[in-house]
Amino acid sequence: MLDVRRLHLLRDLSHLGTIAAVADAHAYTASAVSQQLAALQREAGVRLLERTGRGVTLTAAGAALVEHAEALLGVLEAADATLATARGGLAGPLRIGAFPSAVRTLLPEALTTLGRDHPGLDLRVTELDPVDVPAALRDRRLDVALVHDYDLVPAEPDPAAEWIPLLDEAVFLAVPVGFDGSDPLTADWIVGSPGTLCHTVALRLCRDAGLSPRVRHHADDFTAVLALVSAGHGVAVVPELGVEHLPAGAELRTLPIRRRTRIAHRRGSGTHPAIAACVAALRASAARTSRPAGAATEPGGDHAATRR
Repeated sequence: MLDVRRLHLLRDLSHLGTIAAVADAHAYTASAVSQQLAALQREAGVRLLERTGRGVTLTAAGAALVEHAEALLGVLEAADATLATARGGLAGPLRIGAFPSAVRTLLPEALTTLGRDHPGLDLRVTELDPVDVPAALRDRRLDVALVHDYDLVPAEPDPAAEWIPLLDEAVFLAVPVGFDGSDPLTADWIVGSPGTLCHTVALRLCRDAGLSPRVRHHADDFTAVLALVSAGHGVAVVPELGVEHLPAGAELRTLPIRRRTRIAHRRGSGTHPAIAACVAALRASAARTSRPAGAATEPGGDHAATRR
């Protein structure tokens, strides 16, 4: 019988890439991880890993076993959810992750609802970029997360996670009022920090237009981004949820792309009563904050027409 804990380590190695990274994620030594993976290989009776330079990669058999491990870990999450339902009541930590604009707009009301209806929950929020969510869910630093992607840069499916559609937003190009009409793709740009999804989207938008943007500033908070735009320091891509208050010196031009926000949780955990309560609270908050997933926005409409 294969050891589930060792399968967990093999699954994490397939995502993290190195034994050292797996060791850090589990607070083990690299030697301990290597020993556990060697034991798993003996249990399997087939080579799961092979040396490549100073590292290791999965063999075909190892990759196939990871797929089974993902399914097995999902079944264990579902079993834990069944037991939690049988115990009754909601108590203990609920770790929620979200990107900055969702922390400001969607989470406050959802947290208030959860705290009122389920006072036994210990609610804990972490702000992080969507690119960091899959690893945080896998290593149980998060239980639920809000993630987003753009139709211009769709997210890769993660076999360890399940996604629930939440919002479908318009995306704008924010420009200074009175922008002189020159091509905004040749203007100075304000983009997110390298490595963030917002940074990738801005560069992809320009690349698809066959241009290389002049990036002058990096900022991850949309309030700060709009302040810079309002002061005439550049243009920026801003999603609908990021425009809580439009400064007097900035205006918005609708872009032909959309941003999609989803709720993510570990595969199999969706029926856990704490997860289900969180999903319900987030959906209720989203319904009062912006458009639900799938709602239409008039192409080319002004900001007043695309916000409610």
